[in-house]
Amino acid sequence: MRIVVPAGGIGGARFLRGLKAALGVDAPAPGEQSTDAITVIGNTGDDITLFGLRICPDLDTVMYTLGGGIDEERGWGRAEETFTIKEELAAYGMRPTWFGLGDRDTATHIVRAQMIAAGYPLSAITEALCDRWRPGVRLLPMTDDQVETHVVIEEDGKRRAIHFQEWWIRYRASVPALSIVGVGAEDAAPAPGVLKAIAEADLVVLPPSNPVVSVGSILNVPGIRDAMVDKTVVGVSPIIGGAPVRGMADACLTAIGVETSAGAVAAHLGADLLDGWLVDEADAGTEVEGIEVRSRPLYMSDPAATEAIAGAALDLGRELAGRKGGRG
Repeated sequence: MRIVVPAGGIGGARFLRGLKAALGVDAPAPGEQSTDAITVIGNTGDDITLFGLRICPDLDTVMYTLGGGIDEERGWGRAEETFTIKEELAAYGMRPTWFGLGDRDTATHIVRAQMIAAGYPLSAITEALCDRWRPGVRLLPMTDDQVETHVVIEEDGKRRAIHFQEWWIRYRASVPALSIVGVGAEDAAPAPGVLKAIAEADLVVLPPSNPVVSVGSILNVPGIRDAMVDKTVVGVSPIIGGAPVRGMADACLTAIGVETSAGAVAAHLGADLLDGWLVDEADAGTEVEGIEVRSRPLYMSDPAATEAIAGAALDLGRELAGRKGGRG
């Protein structure tokens, strides 16, 4: 099977690890090409420029997680990380101080910055970075164009827009978002290879990533959602029992007027896109018109549980694709 997965950060990356196990996909040996079994379309709406470096948190989280370099406890950043550079920047009075810029991680950002300065697009840069990490999937950014997710908030009676990273990390989403905007998304084009991968896919799987600022940002790039509508698409709910599994997806859903529930997220994504939707047993009985809903345990508590969730998504996808008679 050829699978396309539009993925955000921690939840998406961990699900992908289970999906690789379910499909029996190993990291390629030195000199071998990565398999085309799984193509990941990574969210770049979280990308931000700090200290002259272009930081791509979701792309890097997927790359590190699947390549064996992630900090497993945090779920982001490098294993055995130190923060001397961050401390030195703060000593110089450099701002912002709220972003966790790690020393090992900074090396990745420096390589990316040098390649950007040399004129390489993000897709080529991501491919080059993956040559080191060998994640065992084809990792593509959603677009080579600059798209940034900004959040409109109100403080002291005044409205202002801040980068999503500041709202998420500095404020911990504690300041209500009046709106969430993908700046540049309307004029962006899918990165090379994205539409072709979707067209050739046997199945599209939406992992339990943030439905607004991760999966939603990817679907907002013109052409991507339309290409997926013609395929068999199965999603895994990031909401269990009325709450996000991790993170603050509920704050994002509230900002766009969507209830924090497994059923509401599926309805928001739409029956025109989704064919199947996996919900946790806590949400058994959820019904969404036009979408096949199945319930099973969805906590990615360990590698075996994660592999089982991914396997269930594959099984549902195969079943639904068979009903369509080869439509995709």
